[in-house]
Amino acid sequence: MSLEIEVSHLYKNFGPRQALSGVSVVFGAQRMHGLIGPEGAGKTTLLRHVAGLLQPSAGVIEFKEKKTSSSLSQSIERAVPFAEIRAQISYMPQQPCLYPDLSIQEHLDFFRALYELSNEDFERKKTDLLNMTRLGPFLDRPARKLSGGMYKKLGLMCALISSPKILLLDEPTNGVDPISRREFWDLLYQLHQQGILIVFATAYMDEAERCTEVHLINKGKILKSGEPKNLLMETGVVDFNEFFIELVGEA
Repeated sequence: MSLEIEVSHLYKNFGPRQALSGVSVVFGAQRMHGLIGPEGAGKTTLLRHVAGLLQPSAGVIEFKEKKTSSSLSQSIERAVPFAEIRAQISYMPQQPCLYPDLSIQEHLDFFRALYELSNEDFERKKTDLLNMTRLGPFLDRPARKLSGGMYKKLGLMCALISSPKILLLDEPTNGVDPISRREFWDLLYQLHQQGILIVFATAYMDEAERCTEVHLINKGKILKSGEPKNLLMETGVVDFNEFFIELVGEA
């Protein structure tokens, strides 16, 4: 079973300001989607709508469950109410959201209680996450004493402790050093191989080519979607910095 998100004609107004202007985009199942655009493009607003934290001024967000029937050799699709899917969505916001005085272990204990995980499930998940992030030696270290990269890894651990099927990440590599960015992407590739649907918002154009599918957004509108290599080949440009400049010029 896999999940897909379909956004149709989504609008969001904050008073006189229009943050989203008719966004239509499909986040296909079991793929790593890059939501690429500059600051103020509408990335955070879109993610918050998908996470159920904001209500649209107009438009629809649908969650679809897809199953492959071995007996019928065909794919079966059904719409899933948000109330049913809510617990399978994890959202990692851009702004720091951890408790500075709590240690890594205390954060994990807090989220275990929040999600009401059994001791067996928690210990298994904790071991997997610590092996993945290599934060095991630092369990007693408070969040305020973590490096930028370690802080982001802890945030990712907290988002994954509930074993979500949809992971929404709002600029998780913003402000971290190049080595930490590379390590974070290594973690995402591991998660992608597990079949989690990942939507990764970033202003770094070079990260577009790391995704399986990209959606370029500016001024609340999706400018273009597709697989990175195909998009670059269409226009013959060298990278997504040049590609984005051309798109904005055409818009």
